[in-house]
Amino acid sequence: MRRLTVDLAGRPYDIHIGPGLLDRLGALLQPLRPTRLLVVTDLCVGPLYVVRAKAALSALASTEVFELAGGETAKNMQAVEAVLDALFAIGADRRSVVVALGGGVVGDIAGFAAAIYMRGIRFVQVPTTLLAQVDSSVGGKTGVNHPGGKNLIGAFHQPEAVLADTDTLRTLPPRELSAGLAEVLKHGLLADADYFARVRRDLPLLLACDETALAEAIARSCEIKAGIVARDEKESGERALLNLGHTFGHAIEALTGYDRWLHGEAVGCGICLAADLSQRLGLLGRADVDAVRQAVDAARLPTRIDGLSRAAALESMRGDKKAEAGEVRFIVLERIGCAIQRTVPADALDATLAAGGYR
Repeated sequence: MRRLTVDLAGRPYDIHIGPGLLDRLGALLQPLRPTRLLVVTDLCVGPLYVVRAKAALSALASTEVFELAGGETAKNMQAVEAVLDALFAIGADRRSVVVALGGGVVGDIAGFAAAIYMRGIRFVQVPTTLLAQVDSSVGGKTGVNHPGGKNLIGAFHQPEAVLADTDTLRTLPPRELSAGLAEVLKHGLLADADYFARVRRDLPLLLACDETALAEAIARSCEIKAGIVARDEKESGERALLNLGHTFGHAIEALTGYDRWLHGEAVGCGICLAADLSQRLGLLGRADVDAVRQAVDAARLPTRIDGLSRAAALESMRGDKKAEAGEVRFIVLERIGCAIQRTVPADALDATLAAGGYR
């Protein structure tokens, strides 16, 4: 097992990475001394892992389970209210702990419910997808979607711990595995050129679910994100760089109703669009843009989107939570391994959307 620390001032927490962690949940969370535990999962993950998780936790405290429908289309305030109802039903108090067992959607909903129940109770992330293990479980962003855009309702609420059991990746569908690789590639592109090169080289191993390659990628991605979060918890500066590909990606998800593209697929396409935009701004050379596109394609992710309206995409991006006074700020690549935030000329953005398949 590997252990990393998110070194927030006065509130550090650990990320545990390795096989067999589900069966050690009780021991690893014993220092929390909870009065009650609510495991929040979904209809896909629950049948696979909730029995083991509950058995490990029941020795620690009274443990109940609540299952969500799951998926981005169910990531809304109704789901949060359902978790809150479950917390009231079990008599959860301020010493109780919510355990999010599942992918990014489960973690976002469960974490947000924990953030607002009794003005905030503790929660733990137990991510079971690659995307959640390398990205969404770390950093304390919680929340849900709104018809106006993705993740517009939420709170910063840091977990007490993250426990990434790499054994759970064995049951992950290939499409979900590829979706997680989008965030892995993102971390290398924005912060570590050597890591990006290593991930490109190891993509066949990662797609084959090689245990060593996955553990190394999870650890390095978590190191990158943990360092950025420790320096900028509330996204007042550097943390915005983690949104590389996300402004484009969130618009794709919103315009397709959150049910055609997985989040990681939209981010993968968004990374390609961001690389194209970076070239149009005079930052990246053609060879680097091609390297980004080839890596995304090799991860079995989409590199372009055909048929969406450019006007609708621009309107969606103006409503993004990273926009200021209606002006969209994009994360672009100064070079591979170094991202920066920029406002961009309308003509460059329009050309990028057109090149990416927007009409």
